[in-house]
Amino acid sequence: MDQLLLLGPEIILTVCALAVLTIDLFSAERGRAWSPALTLAGLALAALDAAALFGAPAQPVFGQMVVADAFTGFFRLTSLALAALIVFAAKEYIEKRTKYIAEFYALLLFVTLSIILLAASVDLIMVFLSFEFLSITSYIMVGYLRDDKKSSEGSIKYFLYGSVSSAIMLYGMSLLYGASGVTNLSAMAQAFAKIPAPMQSLVVMGILLTIVGFGFKIALAPFHQWSPDAYEGAPTPVTAFISVGPKVAGFAVLARVMIVALPHFAADWSSLLWAIAALSMTLGNLVALRQRNIKRLLAYSSIAQTGYMLIGIVANVANGEGLRGILVYLIAYIFTNIGLFIAVIAYSEQVGSDDIEDYAGMIRRAPFMAVAMLIFFLSLAGIPPTAGFIGKFLVFGAALDAARGSANSTLIWLTVIGAVNSVISVGYYFNIVRYMFFLPPKDETNVTVSRSLNWSLAAATLMTLVVGLVPQPFITFAEASVKAIFGG
Repeated sequence: MDQLLLLGPEIILTVCALAVLTIDLFSAERGRAWSPALTLAGLALAALDAAALFGAPAQPVFGQMVVADAFTGFFRLTSLALAALIVFAAKEYIEKRTKYIAEFYALLLFVTLSIILLAASVDLIMVFLSFEFLSITSYIMVGYLRDDKKSSEGSIKYFLYGSVSSAIMLYGMSLLYGASGVTNLSAMAQAFAKIPAPMQSLVVMGILLTIVGFGFKIALAPFHQWSPDAYEGAPTPVTAFISVGPKVAGFAVLARVMIVALPHFAADWSSLLWAIAALSMTLGNLVALRQRNIKRLLAYSSIAQTGYMLIGIVANVANGEGLRGILVYLIAYIFTNIGLFIAVIAYSEQVGSDDIEDYAGMIRRAPFMAVAMLIFFLSLAGIPPTAGFIGKFLVFGAALDAARGSANSTLIWLTVIGAVNSVISVGYYFNIVRYMFFLPPKDETNVTVSRSLNWSLAAATLMTLVVGLVPQPFITFAEASVKAIFGG
């Protein structure tokens, strides 16, 4: 019973998802009408339970496969907030395009559950199962509009790349298991502390292949090939979710595996992640400069943003400053990116296009939406007083502190690459701003937005500014979560 109570949020999500499906099974009309409200109720109950459990002593659950600690609590609360924003963003969009409404919300609850389970996983078997749970639900959601060729194409590409990456990741995990004889992350660290020299190359190969799998899940270069097509083809609310959700889960498990299980091989995996971070930032920003579709542009922007966050893992200092920076960055990224996609959903519905050129004169047609998008672009570029500035400041600052403490000049160079890429990103973010504010509109008709989209857009905009202007509560929240990883 105690273990069930520790998994209260996960149980609530499961029960709620099954309730949504059951109501739809017996009455499709009621299922369509009640699904959004029931989903929000489940998310709210799960959030209340997660808040009550936050800060409690870490407890292993189900044979030490998962753990209920502050780090898990952080990802419970952030992923539940993310899912709630998606419900508001998706309501009208989904109702207009498909009759399978209840199934969409059930899938959203299941994919949120998979993110939480992944963040809580402390065993390689559970890590793999949770990753596959996340992947399968994501494939279905990307291809949810079955009559849309782009949606189907994006889903198939996502599935094919995902299947190959899962096999590579599983092979890497099998090498780590073969070298250590265990799958529990803490026990693995103890085994690797005294591993004989001839076996170390096997561990390094296992790390390499595992990182390839993780890199695909969070769209790091050069494992990003699926993301532009999936972003463009998926229903826009789903694009909003996969631009953030898998990254939240991916960084949670990346931190656990690298910091908890593989601290004795930090020199190997940090060098590899250094190169991936630099490549992700550079490729993402340079390719984004050439994009003319806003969803594809945001796909490459997302790759670059993931590269910035990865700097925090590379700057794995003993006091956890790099990981703390990542968690604050994730909070900023959730509200910034979801808010931006809410605006894209609302505007694209009216103009019937995702082309950047059609955003011309947006300030005249939808002034509140244009100002909100300006704030989101400022945040993505890392310009104060927005949340994105605080996230980049903490991540880059952690890298510079780590470089100063260890005389590691490579971290300084990685920070320089990040700063230069942040400047490059201003070019394509503010190109859209140029269209919105300084070019005449093709159509003078005002853009009308539903009340739910307006409220969710206002909430995301407010939080983007609040995190930037009053960051200390969020930094404290992240610090309390990081202590669970570092044994505090």
